[in-house]
Amino acid sequence: MKSLSRSTPFLPRNSWLSRGAERGIAAAAMALLLAGVLLGANPGTAPFGLWVRWAGVALFVPVALGRRSLLVWTFFAMLAGVMLGADAPHVAGQMKFIGDIFLRLIRMIVAPLIFGGIVTGIAGHSELKGVGRVAVKAIVFFEVVTTIGLALGLVAINLSQAGVGVALPSSAQAAAPISHAEGWQQVLLNIFPENIAQAVAQNQILQVAVFAVLFGIALAMMSEVKRAPLVAVLQSLTDTMFRMTKIIMVVAPVAAGAAMAYTVGSMGLQSLLPLVKLAVTYYGSLVAFVLLVLVPILMVSRISVRGFAAAIAEPAAIGFATTSSEAALPLAMERMEEFGVPRWIVSFVVPTGYSFNMTGSSAARTMAAIFAAQAAGIHLSLGEQLVMLASLMLMSKGVAGVPRATLVVLMASASALHIPSAAILVLLGVDTLMDMGRSAMNVIGNGMAAAVVARWEGEWQEPGQGLGTRD
Repeated sequence: MKSLSRSTPFLPRNSWLSRGAERGIAAAAMALLLAGVLLGANPGTAPFGLWVRWAGVALFVPVALGRRSLLVWTFFAMLAGVMLGADAPHVAGQMKFIGDIFLRLIRMIVAPLIFGGIVTGIAGHSELKGVGRVAVKAIVFFEVVTTIGLALGLVAINLSQAGVGVALPSSAQAAAPISHAEGWQQVLLNIFPENIAQAVAQNQILQVAVFAVLFGIALAMMSEVKRAPLVAVLQSLTDTMFRMTKIIMVVAPVAAGAAMAYTVGSMGLQSLLPLVKLAVTYYGSLVAFVLLVLVPILMVSRISVRGFAAAIAEPAAIGFATTSSEAALPLAMERMEEFGVPRWIVSFVVPTGYSFNMTGSSAARTMAAIFAAQAAGIHLSLGEQLVMLASLMLMSKGVAGVPRATLVVLMASASALHIPSAAILVLLGVDTLMDMGRSAMNVIGNGMAAAVVARWEGEWQEPGQGLGTRD
């Protein structure tokens, strides 16, 4: 069995440039970019500034190609996408289809990847008792971390007062109605598939996972003679899906750049300025959340902070650029397995996080609710804010996978707090920008849960041992 240091087609650093040359070129490129932005702010020098900016982008090309890293290529493509969206919005507006193709390719492999991974993990290793423990521990982890995130968002928005003084659009009240969150009974019912083919077609990740768990348990209860042939087939299926992941990830940087170009080109940078204070508050709270919550959890769990950061960096970058944590799911699963988490735990915990993990969304939803109240001139007491926090935590379970889920949850709770819909719909102007951080943090939370649960279960493997089934 061959040993792999990386499982993607992107090789370790093998540049024809020295580190000093790379740093010098990168610094010069950044200087050109900044100079181009400053020149572009002046109408008289704007055309010259455009050429200077793109000269800076072009100067990054040898550095990016030399690194041959998915992370570097993704951020380079995002940078080029921002420039294209700002300088040629009409062209950028036509590039949405590239990101859509990438998302379709990812959705194509998610269901068989999860099904094969869970079934082979349970049936191949007879992990019947472990499944229940892992499920409980994963859900407890998600709920505790989500609650902390909600509380942190509450503190951050009260300190920044970002919503005070915001002018509400008069036409927002006439916006189309948004569906309400489901009750807890319906949420529980939606976990179980009534038709596995329909669950796969609709990309209901948790339903596929539930079916896979039941299928794996039934297969594990059969004799070895009857079980082995099907386990071997499903193991080959899972390995093939991971190989397809490598192929699809080749186009990830292009998709990320196209997504950024479309976002900036369709919305424009100017439309984000009135809400930049909210965005700064949100990203500041994410930094605090990482430093005060996630890093201590990793340290207490005896998991290398630097190693985890290196393992999750590329999936998080893809989630950030595409504003879809689902787009990063296959690569996140692969990276966590390389990091030392057994495949059966990765295949169960990470998909579960797509319904229970609100690591990135929790702070955003609390902040958005208080922001809307501040914008509407409504003063909420501490008790009312705590009630809002609890209701947001409960109702968020009913909107997993719903587009603009933050707005759905807020609309569902707005009437009880007498917050006008106009104050909530004004968040549309910054929702995409904040969704980048939400998606990246959800990817980080899913991967971290898998690592922590593996450590709690005593199933941790040294990095690289999880690759024994792949060549």
